[in-house]
Amino acid sequence: MSAHRLFAALAISFMSMASVTTSALAEEPAWSHGLAMHGDLKYTADFKHFEYVNPNAPKGGDIRLAAIGTYDSLNGFIVKGTGAAGVSFIYNSLMTNAADEAFTEYGELAEAVRTPEDRSWVEFRLREGARWHDGKPVTPDDVIWTFDTLLKEGRPFYRFYYGNVISAVKTGDRTVRFNFKPGENRELPLIMGQLTVLPKHYWEDREFNKTSLEPPLGSGPYKIEKVDAGRSITLTRVKDYWGADIPTEKGMNNFDTIHFDYYRDTTVALEAFKAGRFDYRSENASKLWATAYESPQVDAGKIKKEEIGHNRSAGMQGFVFNTRRDMFKDKNVRKALAYAFDFEWSNKALFYGQYTRTRSYFDNSELAATDLPSAEELKILEPLRGRIPDEVFTTEYNPPVTEGKSGLRKNLRAASKLLTDAGWVIKGKQRVNAETGKPLEFEVLLVSPLFERIVLPFAQNLEKLGINARVRTVDTSQYRRRLDTYDYDVIVGGAGQSLSPGNEQRAYWGSEAADQEGGRNTIGIKDPAIDELIETLIAAPDRKSLITATRALDRVLQWGHYVIPQWHIPYDRVAYWNIFDRPKITPDSGNQLMTWWVDADKAAVLAKERAN
Repeated sequence: MSAHRLFAALAISFMSMASVTTSALAEEPAWSHGLAMHGDLKYTADFKHFEYVNPNAPKGGDIRLAAIGTYDSLNGFIVKGTGAAGVSFIYNSLMTNAADEAFTEYGELAEAVRTPEDRSWVEFRLREGARWHDGKPVTPDDVIWTFDTLLKEGRPFYRFYYGNVISAVKTGDRTVRFNFKPGENRELPLIMGQLTVLPKHYWEDREFNKTSLEPPLGSGPYKIEKVDAGRSITLTRVKDYWGADIPTEKGMNNFDTIHFDYYRDTTVALEAFKAGRFDYRSENASKLWATAYESPQVDAGKIKKEEIGHNRSAGMQGFVFNTRRDMFKDKNVRKALAYAFDFEWSNKALFYGQYTRTRSYFDNSELAATDLPSAEELKILEPLRGRIPDEVFTTEYNPPVTEGKSGLRKNLRAASKLLTDAGWVIKGKQRVNAETGKPLEFEVLLVSPLFERIVLPFAQNLEKLGINARVRTVDTSQYRRRLDTYDYDVIVGGAGQSLSPGNEQRAYWGSEAADQEGGRNTIGIKDPAIDELIETLIAAPDRKSLITATRALDRVLQWGHYVIPQWHIPYDRVAYWNIFDRPKITPDSGNQLMTWWVDADKAAVLAKERAN
């Protein structure tokens, strides 16, 4: 080849390469300050703070909180040990959720994010000023090390949550990219945005999967100041916190000190609260809310009670059957036992009429399945006909209701027939298996003695069916161990839900999660049809499709009779000593304690009154 022709060929080649490069660059997605699951972002690129904060909230003062049980570790990312309360405050994630949107994230450690239209990868650009408490910068190496370590040594949840991530790659001095498996999974970029980042240089000389009470290094607004193993933990606000003025942190983290004291149980904790031992309490027990706060402190306005409304999904709380147990593998047995729970009586006699019966796994939201399946839902459900309960197509699910004086007797008769048809017959006064003679008996495992008053009447109703249901309350550590190893018959549990469900559904109901120690599939569901519904939900391309897919999944879970649904309320019940103030706006997600602040004047008045 002549020199002229060689030059011409090289020139054409370079031009071709330049054209490809230019084209590739043109196709690169733009950097953004935030990311939405579906639709547009509420906050523009120049936003200064969230609407539900007070950007001028004063910094200072202390807040004392309560925790129940004990702890033996400051590492809550692993199965071993019981993690201490409040440790999450020492860390940052790549991005943070907005509490007033269904599912959007804005930059925290990451100042910007980008992802292509098909969301086959996501890239984060770290803030130049983001640093650890020892002054070292947060780097892409920290992000990659965190991801790899959580997959390898973290709780099983991470392996399911990040199951569609192929790799984490450093793409620049401040950029890191996550590449995803083929397939529609629009949530993955946001899932990676939630990644809590840990310091590689701190952990690389330590054993990550061992419990430790050594305060770990973080980058967040607080650091651990004092540890009294199993009894208390104190965190202090980082005075030179690098992120204090970024939009997602402005108006947040206003307390100088956050202190947690541990109490044996909630009863002891309540008395400690009324005695002024801690400052703020979220109340979960309706009886206590109705009766236990009648005190001179409340009458005098020293203690405030508030019901703060919210629009978040209530999720599901109920008596959870461990279907790993032979007795609960039969759906009709589970269905029968639901007739023995008298919610109407419980709500009137025990709850002071405060609760609404839960019927959906996504209750109190547009995601809940009602009536019969829509045409759009049927497109998802029809291919599964014969593999999912027939009732999904014919009947709206509602839990049993006890109506009138004879309501319970009627329900117990229905339960008895179901049990007999399932091969559990009465011999003497005991319900036994017709083939083996084995009695139908099980244990309801609790972690709070407050729940005994609810479970014991349920157990008495079961006794009328010839079933021996023992109620056992254990301490927090034992309960955690038994939960992690699925060593229980029935628990009170369920699954909290956001307004934008996604990959976490695999951990809740997915087959692969059923046998993973420390997992969230407490029921033990192993159903290929449910697996398919989960994947359809995850792949939903828009909000409308997500709602449809979620309702379809909800119907199948409802008619699986995996739990006996309990109750929910559309507001948060909080009580606090009158030293605080909070923003005027409450977001859809409900009360946000970390937007509160100590009012110095109120605190001074209360301190003076206590001194007198």
